[in-house]
Amino acid sequence: MICKITLNDVVIESWAHLVEEVYHDAWKPKLGRFRSDYAFRGLSDCTYRLENSFLRNCGNRPELEYHILRNFRKYARTSEPNLTNTQLRSLVLAQHHGLPTRLMDWTYSPFIAMHFATSSTEKSDIDGVIWKIDFVKVNCLAPKPLKKLLSKEKCNAFTIEMLESEFSNLQKFDEVIGKGNVIFFEPPSIDDRIVNQFALFSIMSDAASVLDEWLTERPELYRRLIIPAKLKWEIRDKLDQSNITERVLFPGLDGLARWLKRHYQPKDI
Repeated sequence: MICKITLNDVVIESWAHLVEEVYHDAWKPKLGRFRSDYAFRGLSDCTYRLENSFLRNCGNRPELEYHILRNFRKYARTSEPNLTNTQLRSLVLAQHHGLPTRLMDWTYSPFIAMHFATSSTEKSDIDGVIWKIDFVKVNCLAPKPLKKLLSKEKCNAFTIEMLESEFSNLQKFDEVIGKGNVIFFEPPSIDDRIVNQFALFSIMSDAASVLDEWLTERPELYRRLIIPAKLKWEIRDKLDQSNITERVLFPGLDGLARWLKRHYQPKDI
């Protein structure tokens, strides 16, 4: 399957080209260091939209979010009770364990995004994509109360603690940020998977919102790197050689099994 190319798309021509593009605009002259302002999300199919799992599961029924989260908090058993102390923490924990939520997974690491764009052998004949979003600029669009938090902490991404200091619940969050808007925040380090995937989440103020619709109106905030199907195997092999695999990103026997299953699957099957 071939993507419909837009003005914000870059069609990748080689491994070297991909590495160059993911680090595009990362140099910060004032710091004298490479510090990218981008969050990355890799998808195995370039036609996939930036729809959160709640929307894919429940459709345009945002009222169901409250009931899903209420019951998750009621029935969840965890050795760390503080992980469900607030709705925001419960939302992170729920997303992490596969419950449909309004959150969307991103990473600071372009190589981890490459992994998710190339890990599905079932999609090896389909063009993949890596979304690059300038999360620093996105967070700068947040309302004043939130921008003050970033300024006070002298950081570019929100944390759970910062958001909890401003919002007691999701309803309050939705009211302050405004319908359809988005911010990026770092989740707490629940386990090794969160840490190893260098995780970052986006959250919109409406569970049924679609992020790429919001981005289309703000083309200066993102780029899409289209990975042609013919390059996927080469990229995949080089990532494996770099130890960017399921074994690392999903620590434990499940991740090990997923890595071995893919690694030893013949290319011609």
